[in-house]
Amino acid sequence: MSGLWTSILKPRGWVTRLCLLLFVVGFFLLGYLDYLKPIQAFLDSDELAFKVGDIRFSLYGLTKALIAIVIAFWLAGLVSEFGEKKIRSLQNIKVSNRALMTKAFQIGVYFLAFLIGLDVLGIDLTALAIFSGAVGIGVGFGLQKIASNFISGTILLLEKSVEEADLVELNDGTTGFVRNIGARYALVETFEGREIMVPNEDFITNRVTNWTLSNTRGRIDIHIGVSYGADLDLVKDLILEAALEHPRCGQNPPPEVFLVDFAESSVNFTLYFWVDDIIEGRKRPRSDVLFSIWRSFKKHGVEIPFPQRDVHIKNHEAPK
Repeated sequence: MSGLWTSILKPRGWVTRLCLLLFVVGFFLLGYLDYLKPIQAFLDSDELAFKVGDIRFSLYGLTKALIAIVIAFWLAGLVSEFGEKKIRSLQNIKVSNRALMTKAFQIGVYFLAFLIGLDVLGIDLTALAIFSGAVGIGVGFGLQKIASNFISGTILLLEKSVEEADLVELNDGTTGFVRNIGARYALVETFEGREIMVPNEDFITNRVTNWTLSNTRGRIDIHIGVSYGADLDLVKDLILEAALEHPRCGQNPPPEVFLVDFAESSVNFTLYFWVDDIIEGRKRPRSDVLFSIWRSFKKHGVEIPFPQRDVHIKNHEAPK
């Protein structure tokens, strides 16, 4: 229980929570001592009441309902926050499983608060069947996106296709790390440091590339053209050597060099090599290997051609 009270009186917003707690205690104390009887009689009078069918609504009942709902959901928020902290402290459980447990715990707490609130108000659940059906249809149309994102987030946590710390590429080309999967959106941090809130539904309905779903390996492609006068066997060896020299070049599978085309002005090669951890980046090893290839070509006199055009100017004499 000490952890719960620490959560209630934590520095951020503790004054507001303490004032609300004192208000609740004072309200129930005044009611217990019958100091609120005159106010209750006035608010429950027929002048301040109306009927919908056989159900009577009064200002006292509405005020009582509002206070009960506020207290119930305030306490539910405290319990939910306390439970979330305890679940996140379980380091022996995977991050995705902790997030799923947190979501289930929150749903259970708020549903229980809803039932307790109805019980305090003395509302029969069977009497709400028709009313809840009509309201449910209206709310369904208005909140379908929120419901869709909530369900999509639950699906992501259950099937584990996208988890926290995964490197993903979205349908619009956005690439970054998943930092958190919430009830409505997933937080994706890009390489530029931008934090993008992506609706959970986008991960379900759109094509998403997860670079780290089953492993962290990634392939790097380098395309190189050399002149027709170069020794092609030597070129192949130099390119392969430049890849093998790099410390991040993986050996399973090993790097490979292919002669892919006899083009208009060059003989084109393609180098494929793998890095074991794509999270560390691909641009740096690609740049290092390109520098190494450039130095090797310079040393062995291999020429990298560039487009050239011969222009012939004809001088036509003017007619006499």
